[in-house]
Amino acid sequence: MLPNVSKRVRLKEVAERAGVAVNTASTILNRRPNSWASKETEARVFAAAEEMGYRPNKTARALRSGRFHAIGLIIQDVTNPFFCTIADELEAAVEERGYDLLVENCRSSQVREKHLLTELSDLEVDGSVLWLSNNETFRDDLEQMFQQGQNVVALGNGVPETPVPVDAVLSDFTQGLQDAVEDLCRRGHKRFAFLSAHAEGTYDGSRSLLFQQMLAKAGIPASDVHLLQTGHRIDQAFETFRKFLTDCGKNHPTALVAMNDIAALACMRAATEVGLSVPKDLSIVGVDDIPLCAYLPISLSSIRQRYKMITKAAADLLIQRIENPDDPILSVPRQIVFPTIYTPRESVGQV
Repeated sequence: MLPNVSKRVRLKEVAERAGVAVNTASTILNRRPNSWASKETEARVFAAAEEMGYRPNKTARALRSGRFHAIGLIIQDVTNPFFCTIADELEAAVEERGYDLLVENCRSSQVREKHLLTELSDLEVDGSVLWLSNNETFRDDLEQMFQQGQNVVALGNGVPETPVPVDAVLSDFTQGLQDAVEDLCRRGHKRFAFLSAHAEGTYDGSRSLLFQQMLAKAGIPASDVHLLQTGHRIDQAFETFRKFLTDCGKNHPTALVAMNDIAALACMRAATEVGLSVPKDLSIVGVDDIPLCAYLPISLSSIRQRYKMITKAAADLLIQRIENPDDPILSVPRQIVFPTIYTPRESVGQV
């Protein structure tokens, strides 16, 4: 039976029910290490709190301890399963350490993203993990946050020449993309396309340029490499690629790398719409390797971002700053880079 939540239960009432002092109840319920209470007393206090539906007041607890025991997360697009996976994995990682997670969604809008970044210090959290549209765009803001002592970890794709000015956990696409290009070339592909899917005002980093350079080294001329731009929504990727394939006719590329798995799925459907078969006529590779990729009717080859390692590293870096603010090692930003992994599946084949 759910407790009556019409009236908030006070700590004093829990203490009275358990027959202990308010300070004793507070020490036990907050699991402070200086508790001298017996196991029997602890059990009585926890039982009383559960029976009465007691929930600690986070604001009051923060005033006493200086912490909210909560972490914020800013992500780009909650409709993209990759960001849902990041949020889920980060929540599990911080929950193990006694923190809750508050998620803010940019909805792929730079206006909203800038607003959320400006309001970051007003959130009732001890620190934040940020997946921004582009860390370079917000370099000055991030540097200011670090100088002001805000607890922040930035996530993102690609490794900049100048390190991010806050703690950062980044994905390096070099190895994963190189392995994908080599696999496609071994399968006989000679005409390629790269689809960048991103919100207006943002860019795809260095991935399209890296793709061109790798193909050039493999002997593929620039005239046989098509670079396409589309919006972040799945319907935009679908329409862009369907029109491209229609315009190409029989001279369409035989291999496509899409900047994320959602765009890749849209391209698979677009290929079917114009009468092409995957992978017989067109091989497709996505990026991120969301769990869905392995369970599609035609499983999607993808370049995996190591989201479990990324979120665990982000949680470790952030909580270390929160709980050990005077540690000399924290005087400079730290950076962790994880390589990506190419996973070939049914969506790629021989020419």
